[in-house]
Amino acid sequence: MAKEETTNFELKLENAKKMLEKLMNPEITLEDSVKEYEAGMKELQEAQKILEEAQIKIQEIKNK
Repeated sequence: MAKEETTNFELKLENAKKMLEKLMNPEITLEDSVKEYEAGMKELQEAQKILEEAQIKIQEIKNK
């Protein structure tokens, strides 16, 4: 992974972790918990996409 991709990947994971911490708060409202869940899932999906792209690049390098 390029440095920028690594930074983005790590940032997205960190954001998802922060959202999970908010969800663990027993005082969070149902509406806020749904919003945090949706945002966290989006961050994780984007992180997964970055990881998959890196895996494709590695496979391409191996196949050369």
